[in-house]
Amino acid sequence: MTHLLDVRDLVVRYGAVTAVDGVSFTLEAGETLALDGPSGCGKSTTALAVLQLRRPDAGEVRFEGRELTALSERELRPLRPRMQPVFQDPYGSLNPRHRIRDAVAEPLKVQGRWTDADGPARVAALLDRVGLDPAYGRRRPHELSGGQCQRAGIARALASEPRLLVLDEPVSALDPSVRAGVLNLLADLRDDLGLGCLFICHDRAVVRHFADRVVRMRDGRVSPSPPPR
Repeated sequence: MTHLLDVRDLVVRYGAVTAVDGVSFTLEAGETLALDGPSGCGKSTTALAVLQLRRPDAGEVRFEGRELTALSERELRPLRPRMQPVFQDPYGSLNPRHRIRDAVAEPLKVQGRWTDADGPARVAALLDRVGLDPAYGRRRPHELSGGQCQRAGIARALASEPRLLVLDEPVSALDPSVRAGVLNLLADLRDDLGLGCLFICHDRAVVRHFADRVVRMRDGRVSPSPPPR
């Protein structure tokens, strides 16, 4: 069986410090796997290694059956759109000088999927899909609330038509009143689009709300936990 994501014996070191030590897990399409644990336990480093933004020192990361750690950056380039991150800081993930519509359009242009005839309508549809009035596309990030800005970041990720979302504390910077709305949006997108979601989180209540399975981390190592539901 080919998993959407298959991580085996992952090791990441920073000098003499082993930040991730033998991490293994699998993730299927349409599933959310949460990496849960205290700050500094290696969750975010694991996410960076999955995305190949930090190359691991040992182990394997297989995405849709392809072993990523053996690929050059040139070979990785066509696969990167299919693995999209959503980061903790909704403002920091968007260029403050760009209007929202331009931020969402950028992946379409970079990947050669933009045309002047249908591009603006595709951007408007993406904003609508994440619960934003397309008129917000004229605004810049600082003119949106945190929740609205995170929705814009999700729209930007969706523009690449990913199969995997790597969600690194995507609601921890948001007001409690808007967290549930963003989590419900992510759950709907996962179910409607069949996305796999690797969900980095330290809030057990949020994990119970959103995740199908949990792997708990401590000191760079993981141990499976019972499903939170």
